[in-house]
Amino acid sequence: MANIYFINPPFKAEYGKFSREQRSPAITKSGALYYPLWLIYAAVLAEKNGHSVCFLDAPAKPLDTSEALLEVRQEVAKLNTERLLFVLDTSTPSIKNDVSFGAELKKEFPASFVVLVGTHPSAVPEETLAMNTAIDAVTIAEFDKTISELANELDKTDDWSVFKGENLKGILFQHGSRTITHNSYMENLDELPFASAFIKKYLDVHDYFFPASVYPSIQIFTGRGCPAHCTFCVYPQTMHGHTYRVRSPENVAAEFQYIADNFPEVKEVVIEDDTFTINKERTVAVCKLLIEKGLNKRLKWLCNARVNLDLETMKIMRKAGCRLIIPGIESGNQQILNNIKKGTKVEQFYDYVRNAKKAGLLIHACYMVGNQGETRETMEETLRLALKLNTDTAQFFPMIPYPGTEAYNWAKQNGYIEADYTKYCKEDGEHNTVLNLPGLSAEDIVSFCDMARKKYYLRPRYILHRLRMGLTDINDLKRSLKAFMHIKKYLFRTMPSN
Repeated sequence: MANIYFINPPFKAEYGKFSREQRSPAITKSGALYYPLWLIYAAVLAEKNGHSVCFLDAPAKPLDTSEALLEVRQEVAKLNTERLLFVLDTSTPSIKNDVSFGAELKKEFPASFVVLVGTHPSAVPEETLAMNTAIDAVTIAEFDKTISELANELDKTDDWSVFKGENLKGILFQHGSRTITHNSYMENLDELPFASAFIKKYLDVHDYFFPASVYPSIQIFTGRGCPAHCTFCVYPQTMHGHTYRVRSPENVAAEFQYIADNFPEVKEVVIEDDTFTINKERTVAVCKLLIEKGLNKRLKWLCNARVNLDLETMKIMRKAGCRLIIPGIESGNQQILNNIKKGTKVEQFYDYVRNAKKAGLLIHACYMVGNQGETRETMEETLRLALKLNTDTAQFFPMIPYPGTEAYNWAKQNGYIEADYTKYCKEDGEHNTVLNLPGLSAEDIVSFCDMARKKYYLRPRYILHRLRMGLTDINDLKRSLKAFMHIKKYLFRTMPSN
């Protein structure tokens, strides 16, 4: 069977850990580093199908290019072959670097086959392939099955340089078939082995940090796809579509059990589904199993949860061990919510926050400025809403239009976007925006986010809240201190004089 080397490539390691898989890739102010879940699930399926797997998450250490290449050389030397299928994760801010790293691998191991995966090549496959002829192929959308099927076919081929791949779906080839046939999404997600079992074997949970969760934590998917049609959200539009496909409640509970049994240091599970609570019946079924098995007493968990979540479901989630929910509130202006097809009403936010407090759930609220129709006045409206809702934590992001999204097409058609992928992050890897709106420059939007963050977190009321939380919950205190140590330089630099 084929030897497959899955790599999350190095990028800006001199500045910190580049979190490639989050919805807005960057070296974050909070020090967040997501697990490379999409790469992990492709690797677990390849292992299940009998292929030999190597795995390198360079940003987790973090390794620079030379260090990552040395790690690859040492691992390949153990295999006694230079004919490997290299699978490289990508992101829009790092794409030029990712392509360059792939070309380096091809130069060093000319008998190998290099394929790029992720949101960026899914959105612009032809453009990505054209960046460097050393890249053999790119995948489109979910790539678990694609990589295993590609490995199966390569295993039957004596000379990979002449491989054409005519019968494979979900992949575009540099020197073979240039016809894109979309691969079907995985329907039975229970067929995938546990991501946590792979993490146990290949990764170190202490390398990863999600500021809203209790450290250390593990991230998993319990489903894929999102029925919402928000114009800015990159994963549903480029990777997993708008139909929510789920693992069975029994399968989810079984992975919680595995984590409880095999990771004594892990305190929390981060459910990374875009819309974990969209199906109330399934949500309740998962919660009941966690309670029945006593897992609610061993593991806390958090999830993304839309603002239509009701109090009754919140209460059973809390009983089942849920500690925190994450809504995408985005804007305090109803017209902007309509423009971005959010499908929510401002009035819902107040009930949502009120109900969460009744249920004993914390909230990490997500706000975003720079959307269609944004003005200085609407940004201030969003900040006023954030301060009024007064959730446990909040984030303020500039809207970053990624290729493959409606937001990107809108920005491009109106001449609002500077299509230089290297500018999607600042030189030090921090979030940036390439969006310049009428009356609002990219600098204005980013500066507003910095100001909003300071105003939110440096309120005496908020500081007292965090101190009270820390005095009653030592794990919350540790989490808050770890996040604060990362974010403090951004909160206190260039403080306004008034």
